[in-house]
Amino acid sequence: MKNPYLFSYLPFVSILLFSLTFGVYSVGETLILFKEIGLYQGMREFLTDLQLRLFLLTMYALVFFMLFAALKLIAVTIHETALLFFLKEEADASYSASKSGVIIYFIGALASVIGIQSWKMLALIFFLTSFVYFIYVVYKLSPFMPLTHTVGLIFFQIIIWSVLVAGLVYIIFRLYNGVLASIPLANPVK
Repeated sequence: MKNPYLFSYLPFVSILLFSLTFGVYSVGETLILFKEIGLYQGMREFLTDLQLRLFLLTMYALVFFMLFAALKLIAVTIHETALLFFLKEEADASYSASKSGVIIYFIGALASVIGIQSWKMLALIFFLTSFVYFIYVVYKLSPFMPLTHTVGLIFFQIIIWSVLVAGLVYIIFRLYNGVLASIPLANPVK
């Protein structure tokens, strides 16, 4: 009998690798910004270059780790809610069939090392990995559902993610406009 928990550590390792690659890129960009605004030399009085890089890497990797862990939690919740609505069979085979897809995220996390010099490449690898994972899971679950339920599963997840992203973008724009409106120089007196 194959152990169903054989790859249970892969989501953690994948999140860790994605966090490190995004963190390494962010450290490089932050150091460039610090040099442009003149903050780098002041920080070098207190920390060596290696200490500064390690401090920034730890900070960014932790922030990205929290972000990716939260995204994973949200994605699992949305996916399992969709399965609650559209998967009527109670077989363990349907649940374990989709669990092997964590290898896709692991391969994507390893591939993110290639794109470490560009945030566009990192984002492309992450979204492409997520898309391939979604297609794989739907493919693995489709034998356990009729076609209408498979389509419902796909549209449920697309609609929920669209609503969440649209709500987040709306909130960010509202906050941005609120900050701009509160700056005195942005609103000249007539």
